[in-house]
Amino acid sequence: MNVHLKSVAEACTKGSEDGSLTFPGVLGKLIEAGMEGYYADLRRATRVYYLPSGESIETGCESVDVPVAEIFEPAAVEAAVRQSQANAHTYKDFCKKVMAAGCAGYLVSLPGRRVVYFGRTAETHVEHFPA
Repeated sequence: MNVHLKSVAEACTKGSEDGSLTFPGVLGKLIEAGMEGYYADLRRATRVYYLPSGESIETGCESVDVPVAEIFEPAAVEAAVRQSQANAHTYKDFCKKVMAAGCAGYLVSLPGRRVVYFGRTAETHVEHFPA
């Protein structure tokens, strides 16, 4: 695995967690590195970054002490996304809010310019982002 790409993935995870990178900042770094996106598994506290070649890079994340609620509440997930866009809370707070709203994870697609949030029963909420 390319050491540079691994360091980019680790920097994106760490930057999200410590607040030094916003979501658009993470996207910019991933695009610059040639990655296609990532999957955030909120239950396992991991991220998997994907390359066009089919390779992937997994990083650990800071664990959040909130169980994923059984019922997926798309409106609450959307509200947490809007608060995040307004820089109204930290990434950890964002994770706590979406997990309490039943979000088990999310998939970020750079080519698709969207994030798919999903619950334990595979219900989804999709957010689009600009190019």
